[in-house]
Amino acid sequence: MTREEVRIRRMRRADVPTGMRFKAQAGWNQTEQDWERFLALSPQGCFVAEVGGEPVGTVVTVVFEGRCGWVAMVLVPPERRRCGIGTAMLHHGIAHLKLEGVAVVKLDATPTGRKVYLPLGFVDEYGLERREGQGQRCAWQGVRPMQAQDLGGVIALDTPAYGVNRGGLLRCLFRDSGGVCGVYPGLDGELLGYVMLRPGSDAYQIGPLVAQTEQAGRDLFCWALDQLAGAAVFFDVPLENRAGVALAEAHGFAVQRKFTRMYLGDDACGGEPTWVYATSGPEKG
Repeated sequence: MTREEVRIRRMRRADVPTGMRFKAQAGWNQTEQDWERFLALSPQGCFVAEVGGEPVGTVVTVVFEGRCGWVAMVLVPPERRRCGIGTAMLHHGIAHLKLEGVAVVKLDATPTGRKVYLPLGFVDEYGLERREGQGQRCAWQGVRPMQAQDLGGVIALDTPAYGVNRGGLLRCLFRDSGGVCGVYPGLDGELLGYVMLRPGSDAYQIGPLVAQTEQAGRDLFCWALDQLAGAAVFFDVPLENRAGVALAEAHGFAVQRKFTRMYLGDDACGGEPTWVYATSGPEKG
């Protein structure tokens, strides 16, 4: 197969079952709701590759604040791998983001993917670990359920943590969470942390979980585990956040896989990874 035989078009709602099939073959945790969220956030930035009318690959992109682009969900079914399709989809996603005028392109790479991204000019930002375990009864205090009126404070806290305003994504995650989100107010009412939870196909995902203090991070993490007692749980913790790694260890969460957050561009749009106890996931940043 040659790359010239690959046709790339925009993804449509009708392509969601194809995306679900590809992600299941890869052993990933996304749901149909995740794909629909990508299409809602970036209707012009999600793509499907075809060969002879048959879908053979996907890639999605999201732009934050007009300057930071995220690329994810580069998926190719097993029988079509090693034919250049994944590389073509990655390049297409990057090219689309550059046309959108972003200053930097970011992604979370597996060890195998990192070997592909380094020759393209991507630079390591920091490491992450996917942790897996089980929700459990856990003591916490100071956390209350998140309300719609908290979103302004949540976005204000999240923006310096990630280095870019992700308000559209956070509003969608809150809407799709079914109300299982928490905030940690300080004495003056200003938010010191927040957490969002969502179901996946194999396990619940904790994240994002952002906190300015270790106390807020611990209580939000324990609140999340308490909400999910008995359920399978995944979350992705930046290695820069030693307190977050220690919490994972203390509560019996094992390392499932490792990622590296990477960027392409002159400005990493870096934030404060020591505030991030759980990211939004490799497909969301």
